[in-house]
Amino acid sequence: MDLQSTIKQRLGAALGAAFGDALAQMDPLVRPTSDPRYGDIQANVAMGLAKELKMPPREVAQRIIEHLEQDGVFAAAVVAGPGFINLTLDTTLIEQIASAMCSHPRLGVSSAEPTETVLVDYSAPNVAKEMHVGHLRSTIIGDAIVRILEFLGHRVVRQNHIGDWGTQFGMLIEHLLDQGFDAKNGSSPEVLTRLYQAAKQRFDNEPKFADRSRQRVVNLQSGDSQTKVVWQSLVQQSTAYFDSIYRRLDVRLHPDDTRGESFYNPMLPKVVQRLKREGHLQASDGAQVVYPEGFVDREGNPLGMIVQKSDGGYLYATTDIAAAMFRIDQMGSRRLIYVIGLPQRQHFEMFTTVLRQFSWIDQQVRMDFVGFGSVLGRDRKMFKTRSGETIRLEALIDEAEQRALGVIQEKGTVSDPQEQQHIARVVGVGAMKYADLSSDRIKDYVFDWDRMLSLDGNTAPYLQNAYVRIQSIFRKGGIDPDGGSKAAIRIREFPERELALHVLQFPEVVTSVADSLEPHRLCGYLYELATSMHRFYEQCPVLGAEDDQTRQSRVGLCGLVSRTLRTGLDLLGIGVVERM
Repeated sequence: MDLQSTIKQRLGAALGAAFGDALAQMDPLVRPTSDPRYGDIQANVAMGLAKELKMPPREVAQRIIEHLEQDGVFAAAVVAGPGFINLTLDTTLIEQIASAMCSHPRLGVSSAEPTETVLVDYSAPNVAKEMHVGHLRSTIIGDAIVRILEFLGHRVVRQNHIGDWGTQFGMLIEHLLDQGFDAKNGSSPEVLTRLYQAAKQRFDNEPKFADRSRQRVVNLQSGDSQTKVVWQSLVQQSTAYFDSIYRRLDVRLHPDDTRGESFYNPMLPKVVQRLKREGHLQASDGAQVVYPEGFVDREGNPLGMIVQKSDGGYLYATTDIAAAMFRIDQMGSRRLIYVIGLPQRQHFEMFTTVLRQFSWIDQQVRMDFVGFGSVLGRDRKMFKTRSGETIRLEALIDEAEQRALGVIQEKGTVSDPQEQQHIARVVGVGAMKYADLSSDRIKDYVFDWDRMLSLDGNTAPYLQNAYVRIQSIFRKGGIDPDGGSKAAIRIREFPERELALHVLQFPEVVTSVADSLEPHRLCGYLYELATSMHRFYEQCPVLGAEDDQTRQSRVGLCGLVSRTLRTGLDLLGIGVVERM
């Protein structure tokens, strides 16, 4: 039994009985109350419906309550304020659903109906360059979305659209050949970055080298064997490096999920040819331009999107159109999710508008832009090193683990060095991920080590510590952590009721995040659950409960909270530990 569905079904039936069957499917706008003194659930449907019915909101609310079947679900229903419906749930219902969740393998979360093939495009680093802090948000947010959609049963196609094509490779390959390139001797990402910087400097200052670099691009595009060997070596080295970063971050991207810009290069002429054949192109200074509907520049003139330059080269827009078509037509994707920075919003909207405007894709295909803000330092400027350099992602992971290790050693609760290292990895990376995910993704956030590693407040260590507290109860009582699967939850005290109610919200939160693609909502839920767990821990003895039935019930409730915290954190890509 799903609590949210049960509540909505009862309210829907009341709406239909009070105002006609047409309103039975209306969203009752249900949410938890902000203060338990006013009930458990608040329905706000009467406020908006009053305008449609031309009735006072309180009267609409009262009519709904009069037709509401309360038996077995609601203990009380009252009109509050200007027209809110405050509902108190039947305690027996809470007990029944919580007990059922204890034995449910997915904590009451139903599989999606229908399931879909969903493609998630995220991370997208560049070949021959080190991953830096700028790749952090796309990688972490994208991975959380992947995990949540997979948990709901969707077929998720992970795509790492790496930058492995373009004029910069002519420049780099030419420089490597001048240096005496040997495919047997690989270079580290740090060395490749320095080589790229040196190549760029030569390109800007040596005209002959620049000319040779441009010719090298032509060679690469035409499949020249020598050029291709160097290019393939760069891609292979970079892909292995990316994979090492993903393993450290516990991100589900694998080399097989990589499909770079080069993959779509043979498709680009066909995109331009089709646009031309269908009469969608206009020439502008020798370039081929398409004009998506609804886009204008600052002067109010139609805003175009170049798909082919005057020299015959292609742009990101051409590649993105080709990629979307391939992902839909060849990979069967019905929902495409792009996890990219907010500055790319207009570009995304323009190329997706082209696809829909010209009916190149089915209108039922969903295209989601998951934009995100920047990572800032404490000075609220772009997060960089003291010398002003971009922070390498590998160095950031190292520092996360070292800082977490320092906190663990300072507390002195774990003495084994190997266990300390394991906890440091889980807590350090988890803290870094959670600080990102718990922020509304469209906003910038401040990277603050002290705050993110704190055991207090909305942090990963705070949630992990709530899990650890439950494990300590089980260890002390010699209890099997998974032994409460058949527990009968019995609520006697308010902290028990509060905690059980929070757990029951888990299925609705997970399914809503899969739709909104806002991981911070799951973070907020888990934080409230952990806070409720800490209050329960302080006020309701578990092992020292007054009778055996209460003890078993509380053990079962602790086990349910433990599984919910562990599962919820795993959906965010964050691990748990048994001790801290």
